[in-house]
Amino acid sequence: MLALNVEDLDLPNRRARVRRKGGAMDWIIWQTGTACLLARLLKGRKLGPLFVTERKARVQLAAADLDEHGHARLSYQQAAALFSEASGGATLHQLRHSALTHDAEDGAGTPMLMARSGHTSVRSLAKHARVSAGRCSLAFR
Repeated sequence: MLALNVEDLDLPNRRARVRRKGGAMDWIIWQTGTACLLARLLKGRKLGPLFVTERKARVQLAAADLDEHGHARLSYQQAAALFSEASGGATLHQLRHSALTHDAEDGAGTPMLMARSGHTSVRSLAKHARVSAGRCSLAFR
């Protein structure tokens, strides 16, 4: 997600093409709330990194990693620190796991969970989607 550029977004259709871990291409889609937040995030920008820092780059960066105002692409480390601070100490990895767990608890089947997460093994998926004991009957069917 941090590698997305503004020009990668298909705003009218609320989607973007992304490269998954391992190189596979996929579409992500978003709903109305995210569309509103994206409009605020873009602030009229048409090109360059979607997620940028609020400060100017301190070191020389590739032009592709700067927006038209000289702000640098948000790094994973910066995103992790911002998320941890905003969430009271949670990690981005935990966020990914919690999304899978909530999907499983809401009744998503194994094929859907694997498609969303990019896992190719049910064993590796099971490590990441931990359903609470009271909700086990809904997951992994």
